Amino acid sequence: MKADEMWKVSTGKGVKVAVIDTGVNPATPSLKGQVLVGDVSKGVGYKATDDYTGHGTTMAELIAGTGAGGGLKGLAPGAKIVPYRISLKGLDSKAEREKAPTEEAVIRAIADSDVQIINMSYGGQVAYPAMDAAIKYAQSKGKLMIAGTGNDAEKDNSIGYPAAFPYVVGMAASDESGKVGKFSEYGNYVDLAAPGLRVPTWCDKTFRSYCLSGGTSMSTAIASASAALIWSAHPKWTANQVLASLIDTAGRDWAKDDPSTYLGYGLIRPRKVLENKNFNPGPAGTDPLAKENVTGVTDAAGKAPSANASAAASPQPSKDSTDDQAPAAATADASDNTTMWIALGAAAAVLVIGGGAFAVIRSRRGAGSTHA
Repeated sequence: MKADEMWKVSTGKGVKVAVIDTGVNPATPSLKGQVLVGDVSKGVGYKATDDYTGHGTTMAELIAGTGAGGGLKGLAPGAKIVPYRISLKGLDSKAEREKAPTEEAVIRAIADSDVQIINMSYGGQVAYPAMDAAIKYAQSKGKLMIAGTGNDAEKDNSIGYPAAFPYVVGMAASDESGKVGKFSEYGNYVDLAAPGLRVPTWCDKTFRSYCLSGGTSMSTAIASASAALIWSAHPKWTANQVLASLIDTAGRDWAKDDPSTYLGYGLIRPRKVLENKNFNPGPAGTDPLAKENVTGVTDAAGKAPSANASAAASPQPSKDSTDDQAPAAATADASDNTTMWIALGAAAAVLVIGGGAFAVIRSRRGAGSTHA
């Protein structure tokens, strides 16, 4: 992605990104001064700065970390983070799960704020109406919402929400060459791809060391950071235009009107937008994912899968069951999770992301091929 070149044009300054996750620790060296605790909406801010796994803090660092103190330097170090905690896997206390705000309450609160981008590096299998309505409300308020498609492709490749909701950008994970990760869930709700393998993440809630891990959580954070870079450089653009620019410049070797089941419209390359001062993002009010958002999730035959149909009719899950929505770094199903420990010296560990030409494992969305 040639981050050093992009930072000469934009660092994400002036853009706020909400991180809905396990909480965000604002005291890590890389995040000092980067987390806007005072911007957290009252009523849904329960323990927003108390991260119980390290996952949310990692996402925040990948987006806006400064690299200070040997920490991660994110792709948009000039952006700011607004943290939110919901009940996800790893939160063992029933009392805390009951106090945690619901997803839809958080989404609606963010929609009414001046946050521009909503990062959701988590997923579950239930598409309940209250969340669907909240997402549509946030979209009507001009928010850009990004979520990981999930990490169970080698198991059951279940449909992942919120990524599969209309108006949410579903992110797949790729390696540095652009090849999709074997764990990265696929389907017609995959919109774009970003690096998500062998990424440094906080090993646990003690915040003592980084480990190498992988998942669509990381690709989601990198996509949010990419959007922040572009929105900072073009503050008058709408969410539609920021997304359209990422889609138009995505790296792919297939026709734009024939997106991939595994990588969607391709690998994001914000540099291609930033290097062109006169880039035309298209009409402000045109949804670049209109076709997908109208069609919804479908199988190879173009029909809504039964799992999605039953989920849509399901009631809102209880707080005791929301911890089934597991962030990649909090579970053992992340593809590249290893026991390697990263020893970081005095120099900042800058996140290095590939973004040149690449070969891909691809399938047309309507072909119904198996995952390679």
